[in-house]
Amino acid sequence: MKFGLVIRYVGLIMLLNAAFMLISAVISLFNGFDTGFYPLLLSFLITSIIGAFPLIFVPNDTNLSNKESYVVVIMAWIMSCLLGMLPYLIWGGEFTIANAWFESTSGFTTTGSTVLNDVEALPKGLLFWRASTHWIGGVGVVLFAIVILPSMGRLKTSLTSAEMSMMAKDNFRYTTKKILQIIIVVYVGLTLCETVALIAVGMDWFDALTHSFSTVATGGFSTKNLSIMYYDSLAIEMTTAFFMIVSGLHMGLVYATIRGKRNNLFRSEVARFYILSLAICTVIVSASLLLNHNYSTVGEALRYGVFQVASYTTTTGFASANDAFWPPLAMIVLIYCTMQCAMAGSSAGGIKADRVLLIFKAIKARVLKLQHPNAVIRIKQNGITQDDGMVNAAILLVVIYLLSALASTVILAAMNIDLLTGFTASITSLSNVGPGFGKVSNLDNYGWMPDTAKWLLSGLMLFGRLEFFGFIHIFMLRSWK
Repeated sequence: MKFGLVIRYVGLIMLLNAAFMLISAVISLFNGFDTGFYPLLLSFLITSIIGAFPLIFVPNDTNLSNKESYVVVIMAWIMSCLLGMLPYLIWGGEFTIANAWFESTSGFTTTGSTVLNDVEALPKGLLFWRASTHWIGGVGVVLFAIVILPSMGRLKTSLTSAEMSMMAKDNFRYTTKKILQIIIVVYVGLTLCETVALIAVGMDWFDALTHSFSTVATGGFSTKNLSIMYYDSLAIEMTTAFFMIVSGLHMGLVYATIRGKRNNLFRSEVARFYILSLAICTVIVSASLLLNHNYSTVGEALRYGVFQVASYTTTTGFASANDAFWPPLAMIVLIYCTMQCAMAGSSAGGIKADRVLLIFKAIKARVLKLQHPNAVIRIKQNGITQDDGMVNAAILLVVIYLLSALASTVILAAMNIDLLTGFTASITSLSNVGPGFGKVSNLDNYGWMPDTAKWLLSGLMLFGRLEFFGFIHIFMLRSWK
């Protein structure tokens, strides 16, 4: 294990974080030297020194093994979250060590949970940094870095393999270099388009940019205590919902569709399943709201049903209404949305629509096999035959997901946190969604929880973001050959 080389590349990624801290400090500067300026400037200097130090003493080498690539990825995520705490800690306010770690981890993993009772008390520079952690983490801390570091050469292939799951790579029929270009073009393009669209429907430029960062990253941090509900604007809600749904699509398929390629969204079985699941869940939630008299008209029920289903399914977590008092059927459907989520190859977390569809097909194949024992039944997805290894990996991930949620719920219950709150806080952390139900609904926060619970849920955010196996690898380095 070449630890020096690992630290060198982690340092390069820290310099990326430092660049966004500097941009955030400039935002503070242009807002009358608000109280976020010096914390952000000092954080920039500390992060820059930590990131640059290994570059001085460790010679460059692009030959990383698979083991070293995984360590770079894991260390990059952990160090990003650690150094991302600095602006919060130095600024003070509600940020204790546990709170700053929780907020930073929630940002980089694009979970969007917050410990803050008053988000609007933060200065604009700090609000921009908070949104920036979403944007960096949404495309992947490592992927974002290697896109803008062309000197990495062959190293890109090994780091991309460590960062992206096989499910995400399935619809990328390009070289590694082309994949990285596609990701950044789609990601930046969606961000710019949404920013312009939100300005056009009434947001100021700062709110439009920070909400675009959160939407395209499927994160959910808002500059307002009431999230999107603050604006009470149908145009803003539908614009945001549209970009949430698009951001939940596979970036490679979005690019292929725009370019008129054959392998596009309209031919994708998973994309159809994702859109269909959104439609079905929206109809059920809206009907539930209407029948239980939460809203008096079909239009109102659809307005809030569409937005909240899109918000939970894409793991964004914005709020256009207080769903804490919605009927049980609507809650159950939204909990399902929290678990399934959007497509692999997007910035969303969760189990992913790809795996859910694959498991449904595996169940169907098993039933057919019981009916016809001698039949040879192949499972296909998007026209590609899925081998037993891929199916078993999908099932195993779901099992680990459910066991992790169960274990976390039990631990939270031991802290006297009620069952609904504990269970939904666990799955929303594993899926990187943000809001749950009970005492952590979409207009509540996690600040009231004991510090132990915050550390636990932060760990679940990282565990889910790295799709479990990536995080488990770090504890099994000695067994690697």
